[in-house]
Amino acid sequence: MNDNNTNVWSDFNDAEAQQSGFNLIPKGALVPVLMTLKPGGHYDANQGWSDGYPTQSPKTGAVYLAAEFVITGGEYAKRKMWSNIGLYSPKGPTWTQMGRTFVRAALNSARNVLPQDNSPQATAARRIQGFVDLDGLEFVVRVDIEKDDRGDDRNVVKTAVEPDHPDYARTMGVPSKLAPSTNAPANSAPQAPAAQSAAPAHQAPAPQRAPVSGKPAWAQ
Repeated sequence: MNDNNTNVWSDFNDAEAQQSGFNLIPKGALVPVLMTLKPGGHYDANQGWSDGYPTQSPKTGAVYLAAEFVITGGEYAKRKMWSNIGLYSPKGPTWTQMGRTFVRAALNSARNVLPQDNSPQATAARRIQGFVDLDGLEFVVRVDIEKDDRGDDRNVVKTAVEPDHPDYARTMGVPSKLAPSTNAPANSAPQAPAAQSAAPAHQAPAPQRAPVSGKPAWAQ
């Protein structure tokens, strides 16, 4: 082996200094993301959870989807965020409802379906065969900020942005479905609430899996 290569792994004085990290993405920023799910190995036939995607917290018994969101374009491209989509909590149905609300909005966003559209095509777009259909979903989200386990601020995803938002089409890169009079300034249209944390208007990417760290903020 070349002596120079050997020195690379024995003398680190000329290695690049570690960066302090990224600045937080501003709260409320709209970004396109690719969502991947980390299989957690929890199964429940009564719930129809047969694909191994759900994760169960050993401390609380709560069940969730551990999701990673990679920003796919714009100023913050390639940045990552992590959140968890609630499926079940022994504390009550609230987290389940929040998780289902988030998934509905994410499907609307990915498939360019207006939330008020109840046509047969729209209702079909809000159905999935299993959680694998969510692994690799591309849609638009609104960036949020919360404290992590150490008390430090971190970016998270809590809200999927649907096609009735005036900035959705520009962010997603699709034609707007809104009438010209409704294309108001940013943040003037409502956004769908979501959990703690299918195909886009074009073809859905092949399912992907990526590691997700941390525990769900809602399952403490």
